[in-house]
Amino acid sequence: MTAKRVVLVTAHTGRPAAVDSARMVIQRFLDAGLTVRVLSAEADEIACAGADVVPAGSAAVDDAEMMIVLGGDGSLLRAAEFARPAGVPLLGVNLGHVGFLAEAEVENLAVAVDSVVEGRYDVEERMTIEVTARLNGKLLADSWALNEATVEKSERMLEVVAEIDGRPLSRWGCDGVICATPTGSTAYAFSAGGPVVWPEVEALLLVPISAHALFSRPLVVSPRSRLALEVQTETAGAVLWCDGRRRFDLPAGARVELRRAELPVRLARLHGLEDTGAPFTDRLVAKFDLPVQGWRGRVRP
Repeated sequence: MTAKRVVLVTAHTGRPAAVDSARMVIQRFLDAGLTVRVLSAEADEIACAGADVVPAGSAAVDDAEMMIVLGGDGSLLRAAEFARPAGVPLLGVNLGHVGFLAEAEVENLAVAVDSVVEGRYDVEERMTIEVTARLNGKLLADSWALNEATVEKSERMLEVVAEIDGRPLSRWGCDGVICATPTGSTAYAFSAGGPVVWPEVEALLLVPISAHALFSRPLVVSPRSRLALEVQTETAGAVLWCDGRRRFDLPAGARVELRRAELPVRLARLHGLEDTGAPFTDRLVAKFDLPVQGWRGRVRP
């Protein structure tokens, strides 16, 4: 007997377009014979008969083939919190603005669903960051991030010393410091002046925010490097953010350690859509509407 295929569909229910799209996606999967789950917190708004209602958490993706996320990058980061431990791939449908993490746009949603039903997709792994914070040996935070972890000022300017691989690098008076993955290079790190890093490049980024220092350039380091940020004692305090979702208060003297995590986030990549499976360069041009007029390409003999 063929095993039952299960997908979990979640949506940003504050957006009517997301709710309408979720209903269409669910019905299309049901018509194809798949089992569809929706989260209990979203079930009333989506109101689609035939879907199984489950509470949010890691159990929601037990035995699931995929999790479909309708919304922006924030919705996908939220979904990653319980898809990541289960190793379930995420398929993002962009209903936000830039939507770098999304694989499909709402305009080609029906074709995207058909690609999943027919198994026409690959799964790629994106590296994540493991983050811990301590004060005098006492654990203050133990978390992770897909895009970035940031140490930011809480009131006055942050005084912080950065460390790479056990050696001090520099001290900055700044608004904060971002540690990002290649996936996060097009998010907060990009806004702070960091470089865009292609997703297949394995590296960690360290980007100071508005630093008062001659040496405050963004840094790209080995994915095996261990980074640390020490909040100096004359600082009133700081805040640690992981993906802009999980917040931890840091007292003066706190030490934040960051390194590549063993557990990745898995993203589904579809076959056969015009704007999916494209080189990252094409995505970059499309998302930022970059001017490429005048390009002629390679002259072929």
